[in-house]
Amino acid sequence: MSTAHPVTAHPAPRRRPLPALLAGLVVGGLALSAWAPHDRTTWFLETVWVLVGLPLVVLAWRRFPLSDLLCCLLAAHALVLALGGHYTYAQVPLGDWARDTFGLDRNPYDRFGHLMQGFVPAMLVRELLSRTSPLRGSRWLAPLTVCACLAFSAVFEMFEWAAAVIGGQAADAFLATQGDVWDTQWDMFCALIGATVSLLLLSRLHDRQLAASHLTPRLAPQRDV
Repeated sequence: MSTAHPVTAHPAPRRRPLPALLAGLVVGGLALSAWAPHDRTTWFLETVWVLVGLPLVVLAWRRFPLSDLLCCLLAAHALVLALGGHYTYAQVPLGDWARDTFGLDRNPYDRFGHLMQGFVPAMLVRELLSRTSPLRGSRWLAPLTVCACLAFSAVFEMFEWAAAVIGGQAADAFLATQGDVWDTQWDMFCALIGATVSLLLLSRLHDRQLAASHLTPRLAPQRDV
């Protein structure tokens, strides 16, 4: 007769300096973006995810530390949000440069932001599912991760819709549609592309980091009784 021991966890991971450095970088970037932004309300709406998310990560860190890869991605996403919140997505200077240099018909920073909205949450969802569900190693992990990212993107578009209904023209800077009637569909498509590319490029590296950092549970070996 063969039985399996209950699931056991690896020892707590050692202290890592990178997450603390990244957290400091995000706090500094957020403070700079809050200095004389184009519109204070738009800044808050664009950065609220960082204002809420960073404290949650810090509070949960001892029980649920994140991989270095995910920390780097979250920090990069936070800085993208902070920059967009400071200038508004339609007026980020880097996007103006890209529009003028490549002959685009609009500032593309909003599109880039929505690519990141799929690229980074894909690794966040993948890590949560890999560490807290039986999906680790399953062929369903990737498609369910993409579905979760699309669901988040759809919720964000409803959030923008609510802001437009409540704020009227005052919400234009937050929406950053730039006159495109298909902006909502483009935003969700960009999130889909970002999530798919993230999984294709980073899944193996992510698995190696989770294993090396002892952040995934493991089953004790089976034995005959």
